[in-house]
Amino acid sequence: MKKILVLGAGLSSAYLIKYLLQHASKEKWQVIVADAQVGSAKNKIGKSKYGLAIELNITEAKARQKWIQESDIVVSLLPPSLHILAAQDCLTFKKNLVTASYLSEEMKALHPKVLQANVLFLNEIGLDPGIDHLSAMEIIHSIQAKGGTIDSFESYCGGLVAPEFDDNPWNYKFTWNPRNVVLAGQATARYLKDGLLKFIPPNRIFSQIQQFKIGKLGTFDAYANRDSLSYIEPYGIGSAQTVLRGTLRRKGFCEAWDCLVKLGLTDDSYYLPQTENLTYRELVCAFLQVKNTSDAELELANFLSIKKSSALFKKIIWLGLLNDTKIDLPEATPAQALQKLLQEKWKLKENELDQIIMLHKVTYTLNNKKQSLSSHLVVNGESVAFSAMAKTVGLPMGIACKLILQNKIKAKGVQIPLSKEFYEPILKELKNYQIEFVEGK
Repeated sequence: MKKILVLGAGLSSAYLIKYLLQHASKEKWQVIVADAQVGSAKNKIGKSKYGLAIELNITEAKARQKWIQESDIVVSLLPPSLHILAAQDCLTFKKNLVTASYLSEEMKALHPKVLQANVLFLNEIGLDPGIDHLSAMEIIHSIQAKGGTIDSFESYCGGLVAPEFDDNPWNYKFTWNPRNVVLAGQATARYLKDGLLKFIPPNRIFSQIQQFKIGKLGTFDAYANRDSLSYIEPYGIGSAQTVLRGTLRRKGFCEAWDCLVKLGLTDDSYYLPQTENLTYRELVCAFLQVKNTSDAELELANFLSIKKSSALFKKIIWLGLLNDTKIDLPEATPAQALQKLLQEKWKLKENELDQIIMLHKVTYTLNNKKQSLSSHLVVNGESVAFSAMAKTVGLPMGIACKLILQNKIKAKGVQIPLSKEFYEPILKELKNYQIEFVEGK
């Protein structure tokens, strides 16, 4: 019996573990779920006789190495900075490794040794990154196989609240890691536009946006992600004059979020003193030139150059930023204080569902004719535990694990899923779970 070690039983693990357990009988697997909170692991495996829940602190080397050595493949759902601990042990014991996280420089540096060990460290096999790579490469290779050349490639993805539960003025609720949302746009965005290098500094990320109408889903804001340039070579689209990867939000979100950026509330670089006794109103006033907190509304509107009667101003006030509620966090950064507030205001209620939307826009030249292609994906959550996010992150990982254990993927070394041996079988199986792209506007 082959052993699959899953490190982490958090938000993204439910669908992955469900998939592995469903295939465990036929494939003769044991699925070992390890988490510092063993209750989370037990909850995920339920009563399956093919599952084993264990308590594991990933920083305890001896225990970690014991379980990795006894496994055939390791799936890491740990925070990105901790993947390297599992990776080093997987290298020592010559075990395959799968993660959904972006390929780090530390992981990339292991490539020669991983090749020598004749195993695969597969990264970026979740949603974004993951399904975006698989679907993009299928489109790109299909065009190139016909003799076409890519002129522009744009890809966008958003984790959103399902429309039927979209009931606040921001048209947004947390469906994933809140900290990642609050800290989005902290680095300069780099991309290619009409053959020219373009850079958007953090203070302009949410004001320099595009808008797209996607099918019958409505109009969306799209802001640029950190580094689109690094995908030109791996994607094999050196001919492209435009290459841009970005994030989707519902229309109007970016304009409002930009107000929070201008205020300084998304800054995570320093700690505020005595924040446990500071109110949100006092915090906002600290960023404004006001002598009396009673003037906060007018000063805030003037600072943002908007009217107090505007929908935009009301959206900001709705968050509770000018309430006298205490932050009640010791030594918090502005971003941490903001996150605490947003986690209450943007919380998914019980039985509310999320939605994933992904969009690819491609123009290409084929037989001397300019052509365009638009392809989008919509996935709706099934429950709080089996969310659209958990589904689209977990299923590609689970399918990849199965293919690796079946020896149907031959790639070795440190990889991301760009070749046909990855995208063809994984996209094919994802269709069985209603994860399928639709072409058209």
